[in-house]
Order: sequence, then C-alpha cells, then structure tokens
Amino acid sequence: MSVRPVLPYADRRLHGPAAPVEGVTEAVRMIWDDMIDTMEAMPGVGLAAPQIGIMLRLAVVDASTRRGQAVRMANPEILHASVQLRAHEEASPNLPGVSARIERPRAVTVRFLNADGQIEDRDFVGLWATSVQHQIDHLDGRLYVDHLTPLRRKMLVAKSAKLARR
Repeated sequence: MSVRPVLPYADRRLHGPAAPVEGVTEAVRMIWDDMIDTMEAMPGVGLAAPQIGIMLRLAVVDASTRRGQAVRMANPEILHASVQLRAHEEASPNLPGVSARIERPRAVTVRFLNADGQIEDRDFVGLWATSVQHQIDHLDGRLYVDHLTPLRRKMLVAKSAKLARR
C-alpha cells in the first residue's frame, strides 16, 4: 500500500462531516491499508479518512505497544462514554508542530462496521479511547483544537502555520 499526504488545517474538507460508508468493499479495505501505512509513517495512534482527503467515515486506531494491532472502523459512533475523564496531550498531522492537553472520557463503547463488514460493539479504554474519540471528531469535521478556547485555538493554528513556513 502507500503513505498518503495529509491535508493542511486550512483545507475546508477537514471542517465538514464525512459521508457514511455503505459497506466494506475492497476499495474500503485498500483505503484502510493506506491509512495504516500513513498512521505508522507519522507515527501516530490513529487516523481518519478526511485527514488524507477521503470524505468517508473511515478510521483506524492502533494504540498498542507492539503495533500491528490496528482496529479498522467504518461509521463509528459512541454508544456510551464514561463519566471519568482522562487528560492527554493531543496532536494532529494536519496541524504539525503543536499539541494541546485535552480531557475526554476515559472509556467509550463504540459501534462500527469492522473489517469483515460486521457491526461490532467494542469497549476502548485509556489511549485507545482517546484516539477513537479524536478520530470520530475528525469524521464530524472537528479537530482537537476545537475543544480549546477560541484564543488558544487561534494561537496554536498561527504557531503551526509559522512552523510550516520555515
């Protein structure tokens, strides 16, 4: 497969919702493979299709210590989120060079179409849960900086743009 380029923060596609996937096809599997290659090259613990310009509700997550354990998801939706929050320093290749501490539910139950095209409900905890929520945000047209105050978001976007010009 191949590593795909990621979109810059200013690209309008990152700020709108992605379309649902009708079913898991060979084309979807090929996109997931490219997404995993791209995620590994960053390196990162997750990637959503809109980040590489594909406006479909597809995501991959691999927060394992050994790697190679990527979960492929189509149309993921959170069914339940824990009340307990977990803070994590989040970043995105769409905003290179910056990060921010974001609080999200520590655990989530997510329903999605898996790689076999079957509906699956799975519990994610810790970094896995953070990454899944981060990817679902991308599918909804939100980035982690959208969880910040407008001033903090503006500062991080400007800093990332300045770093990109160097």
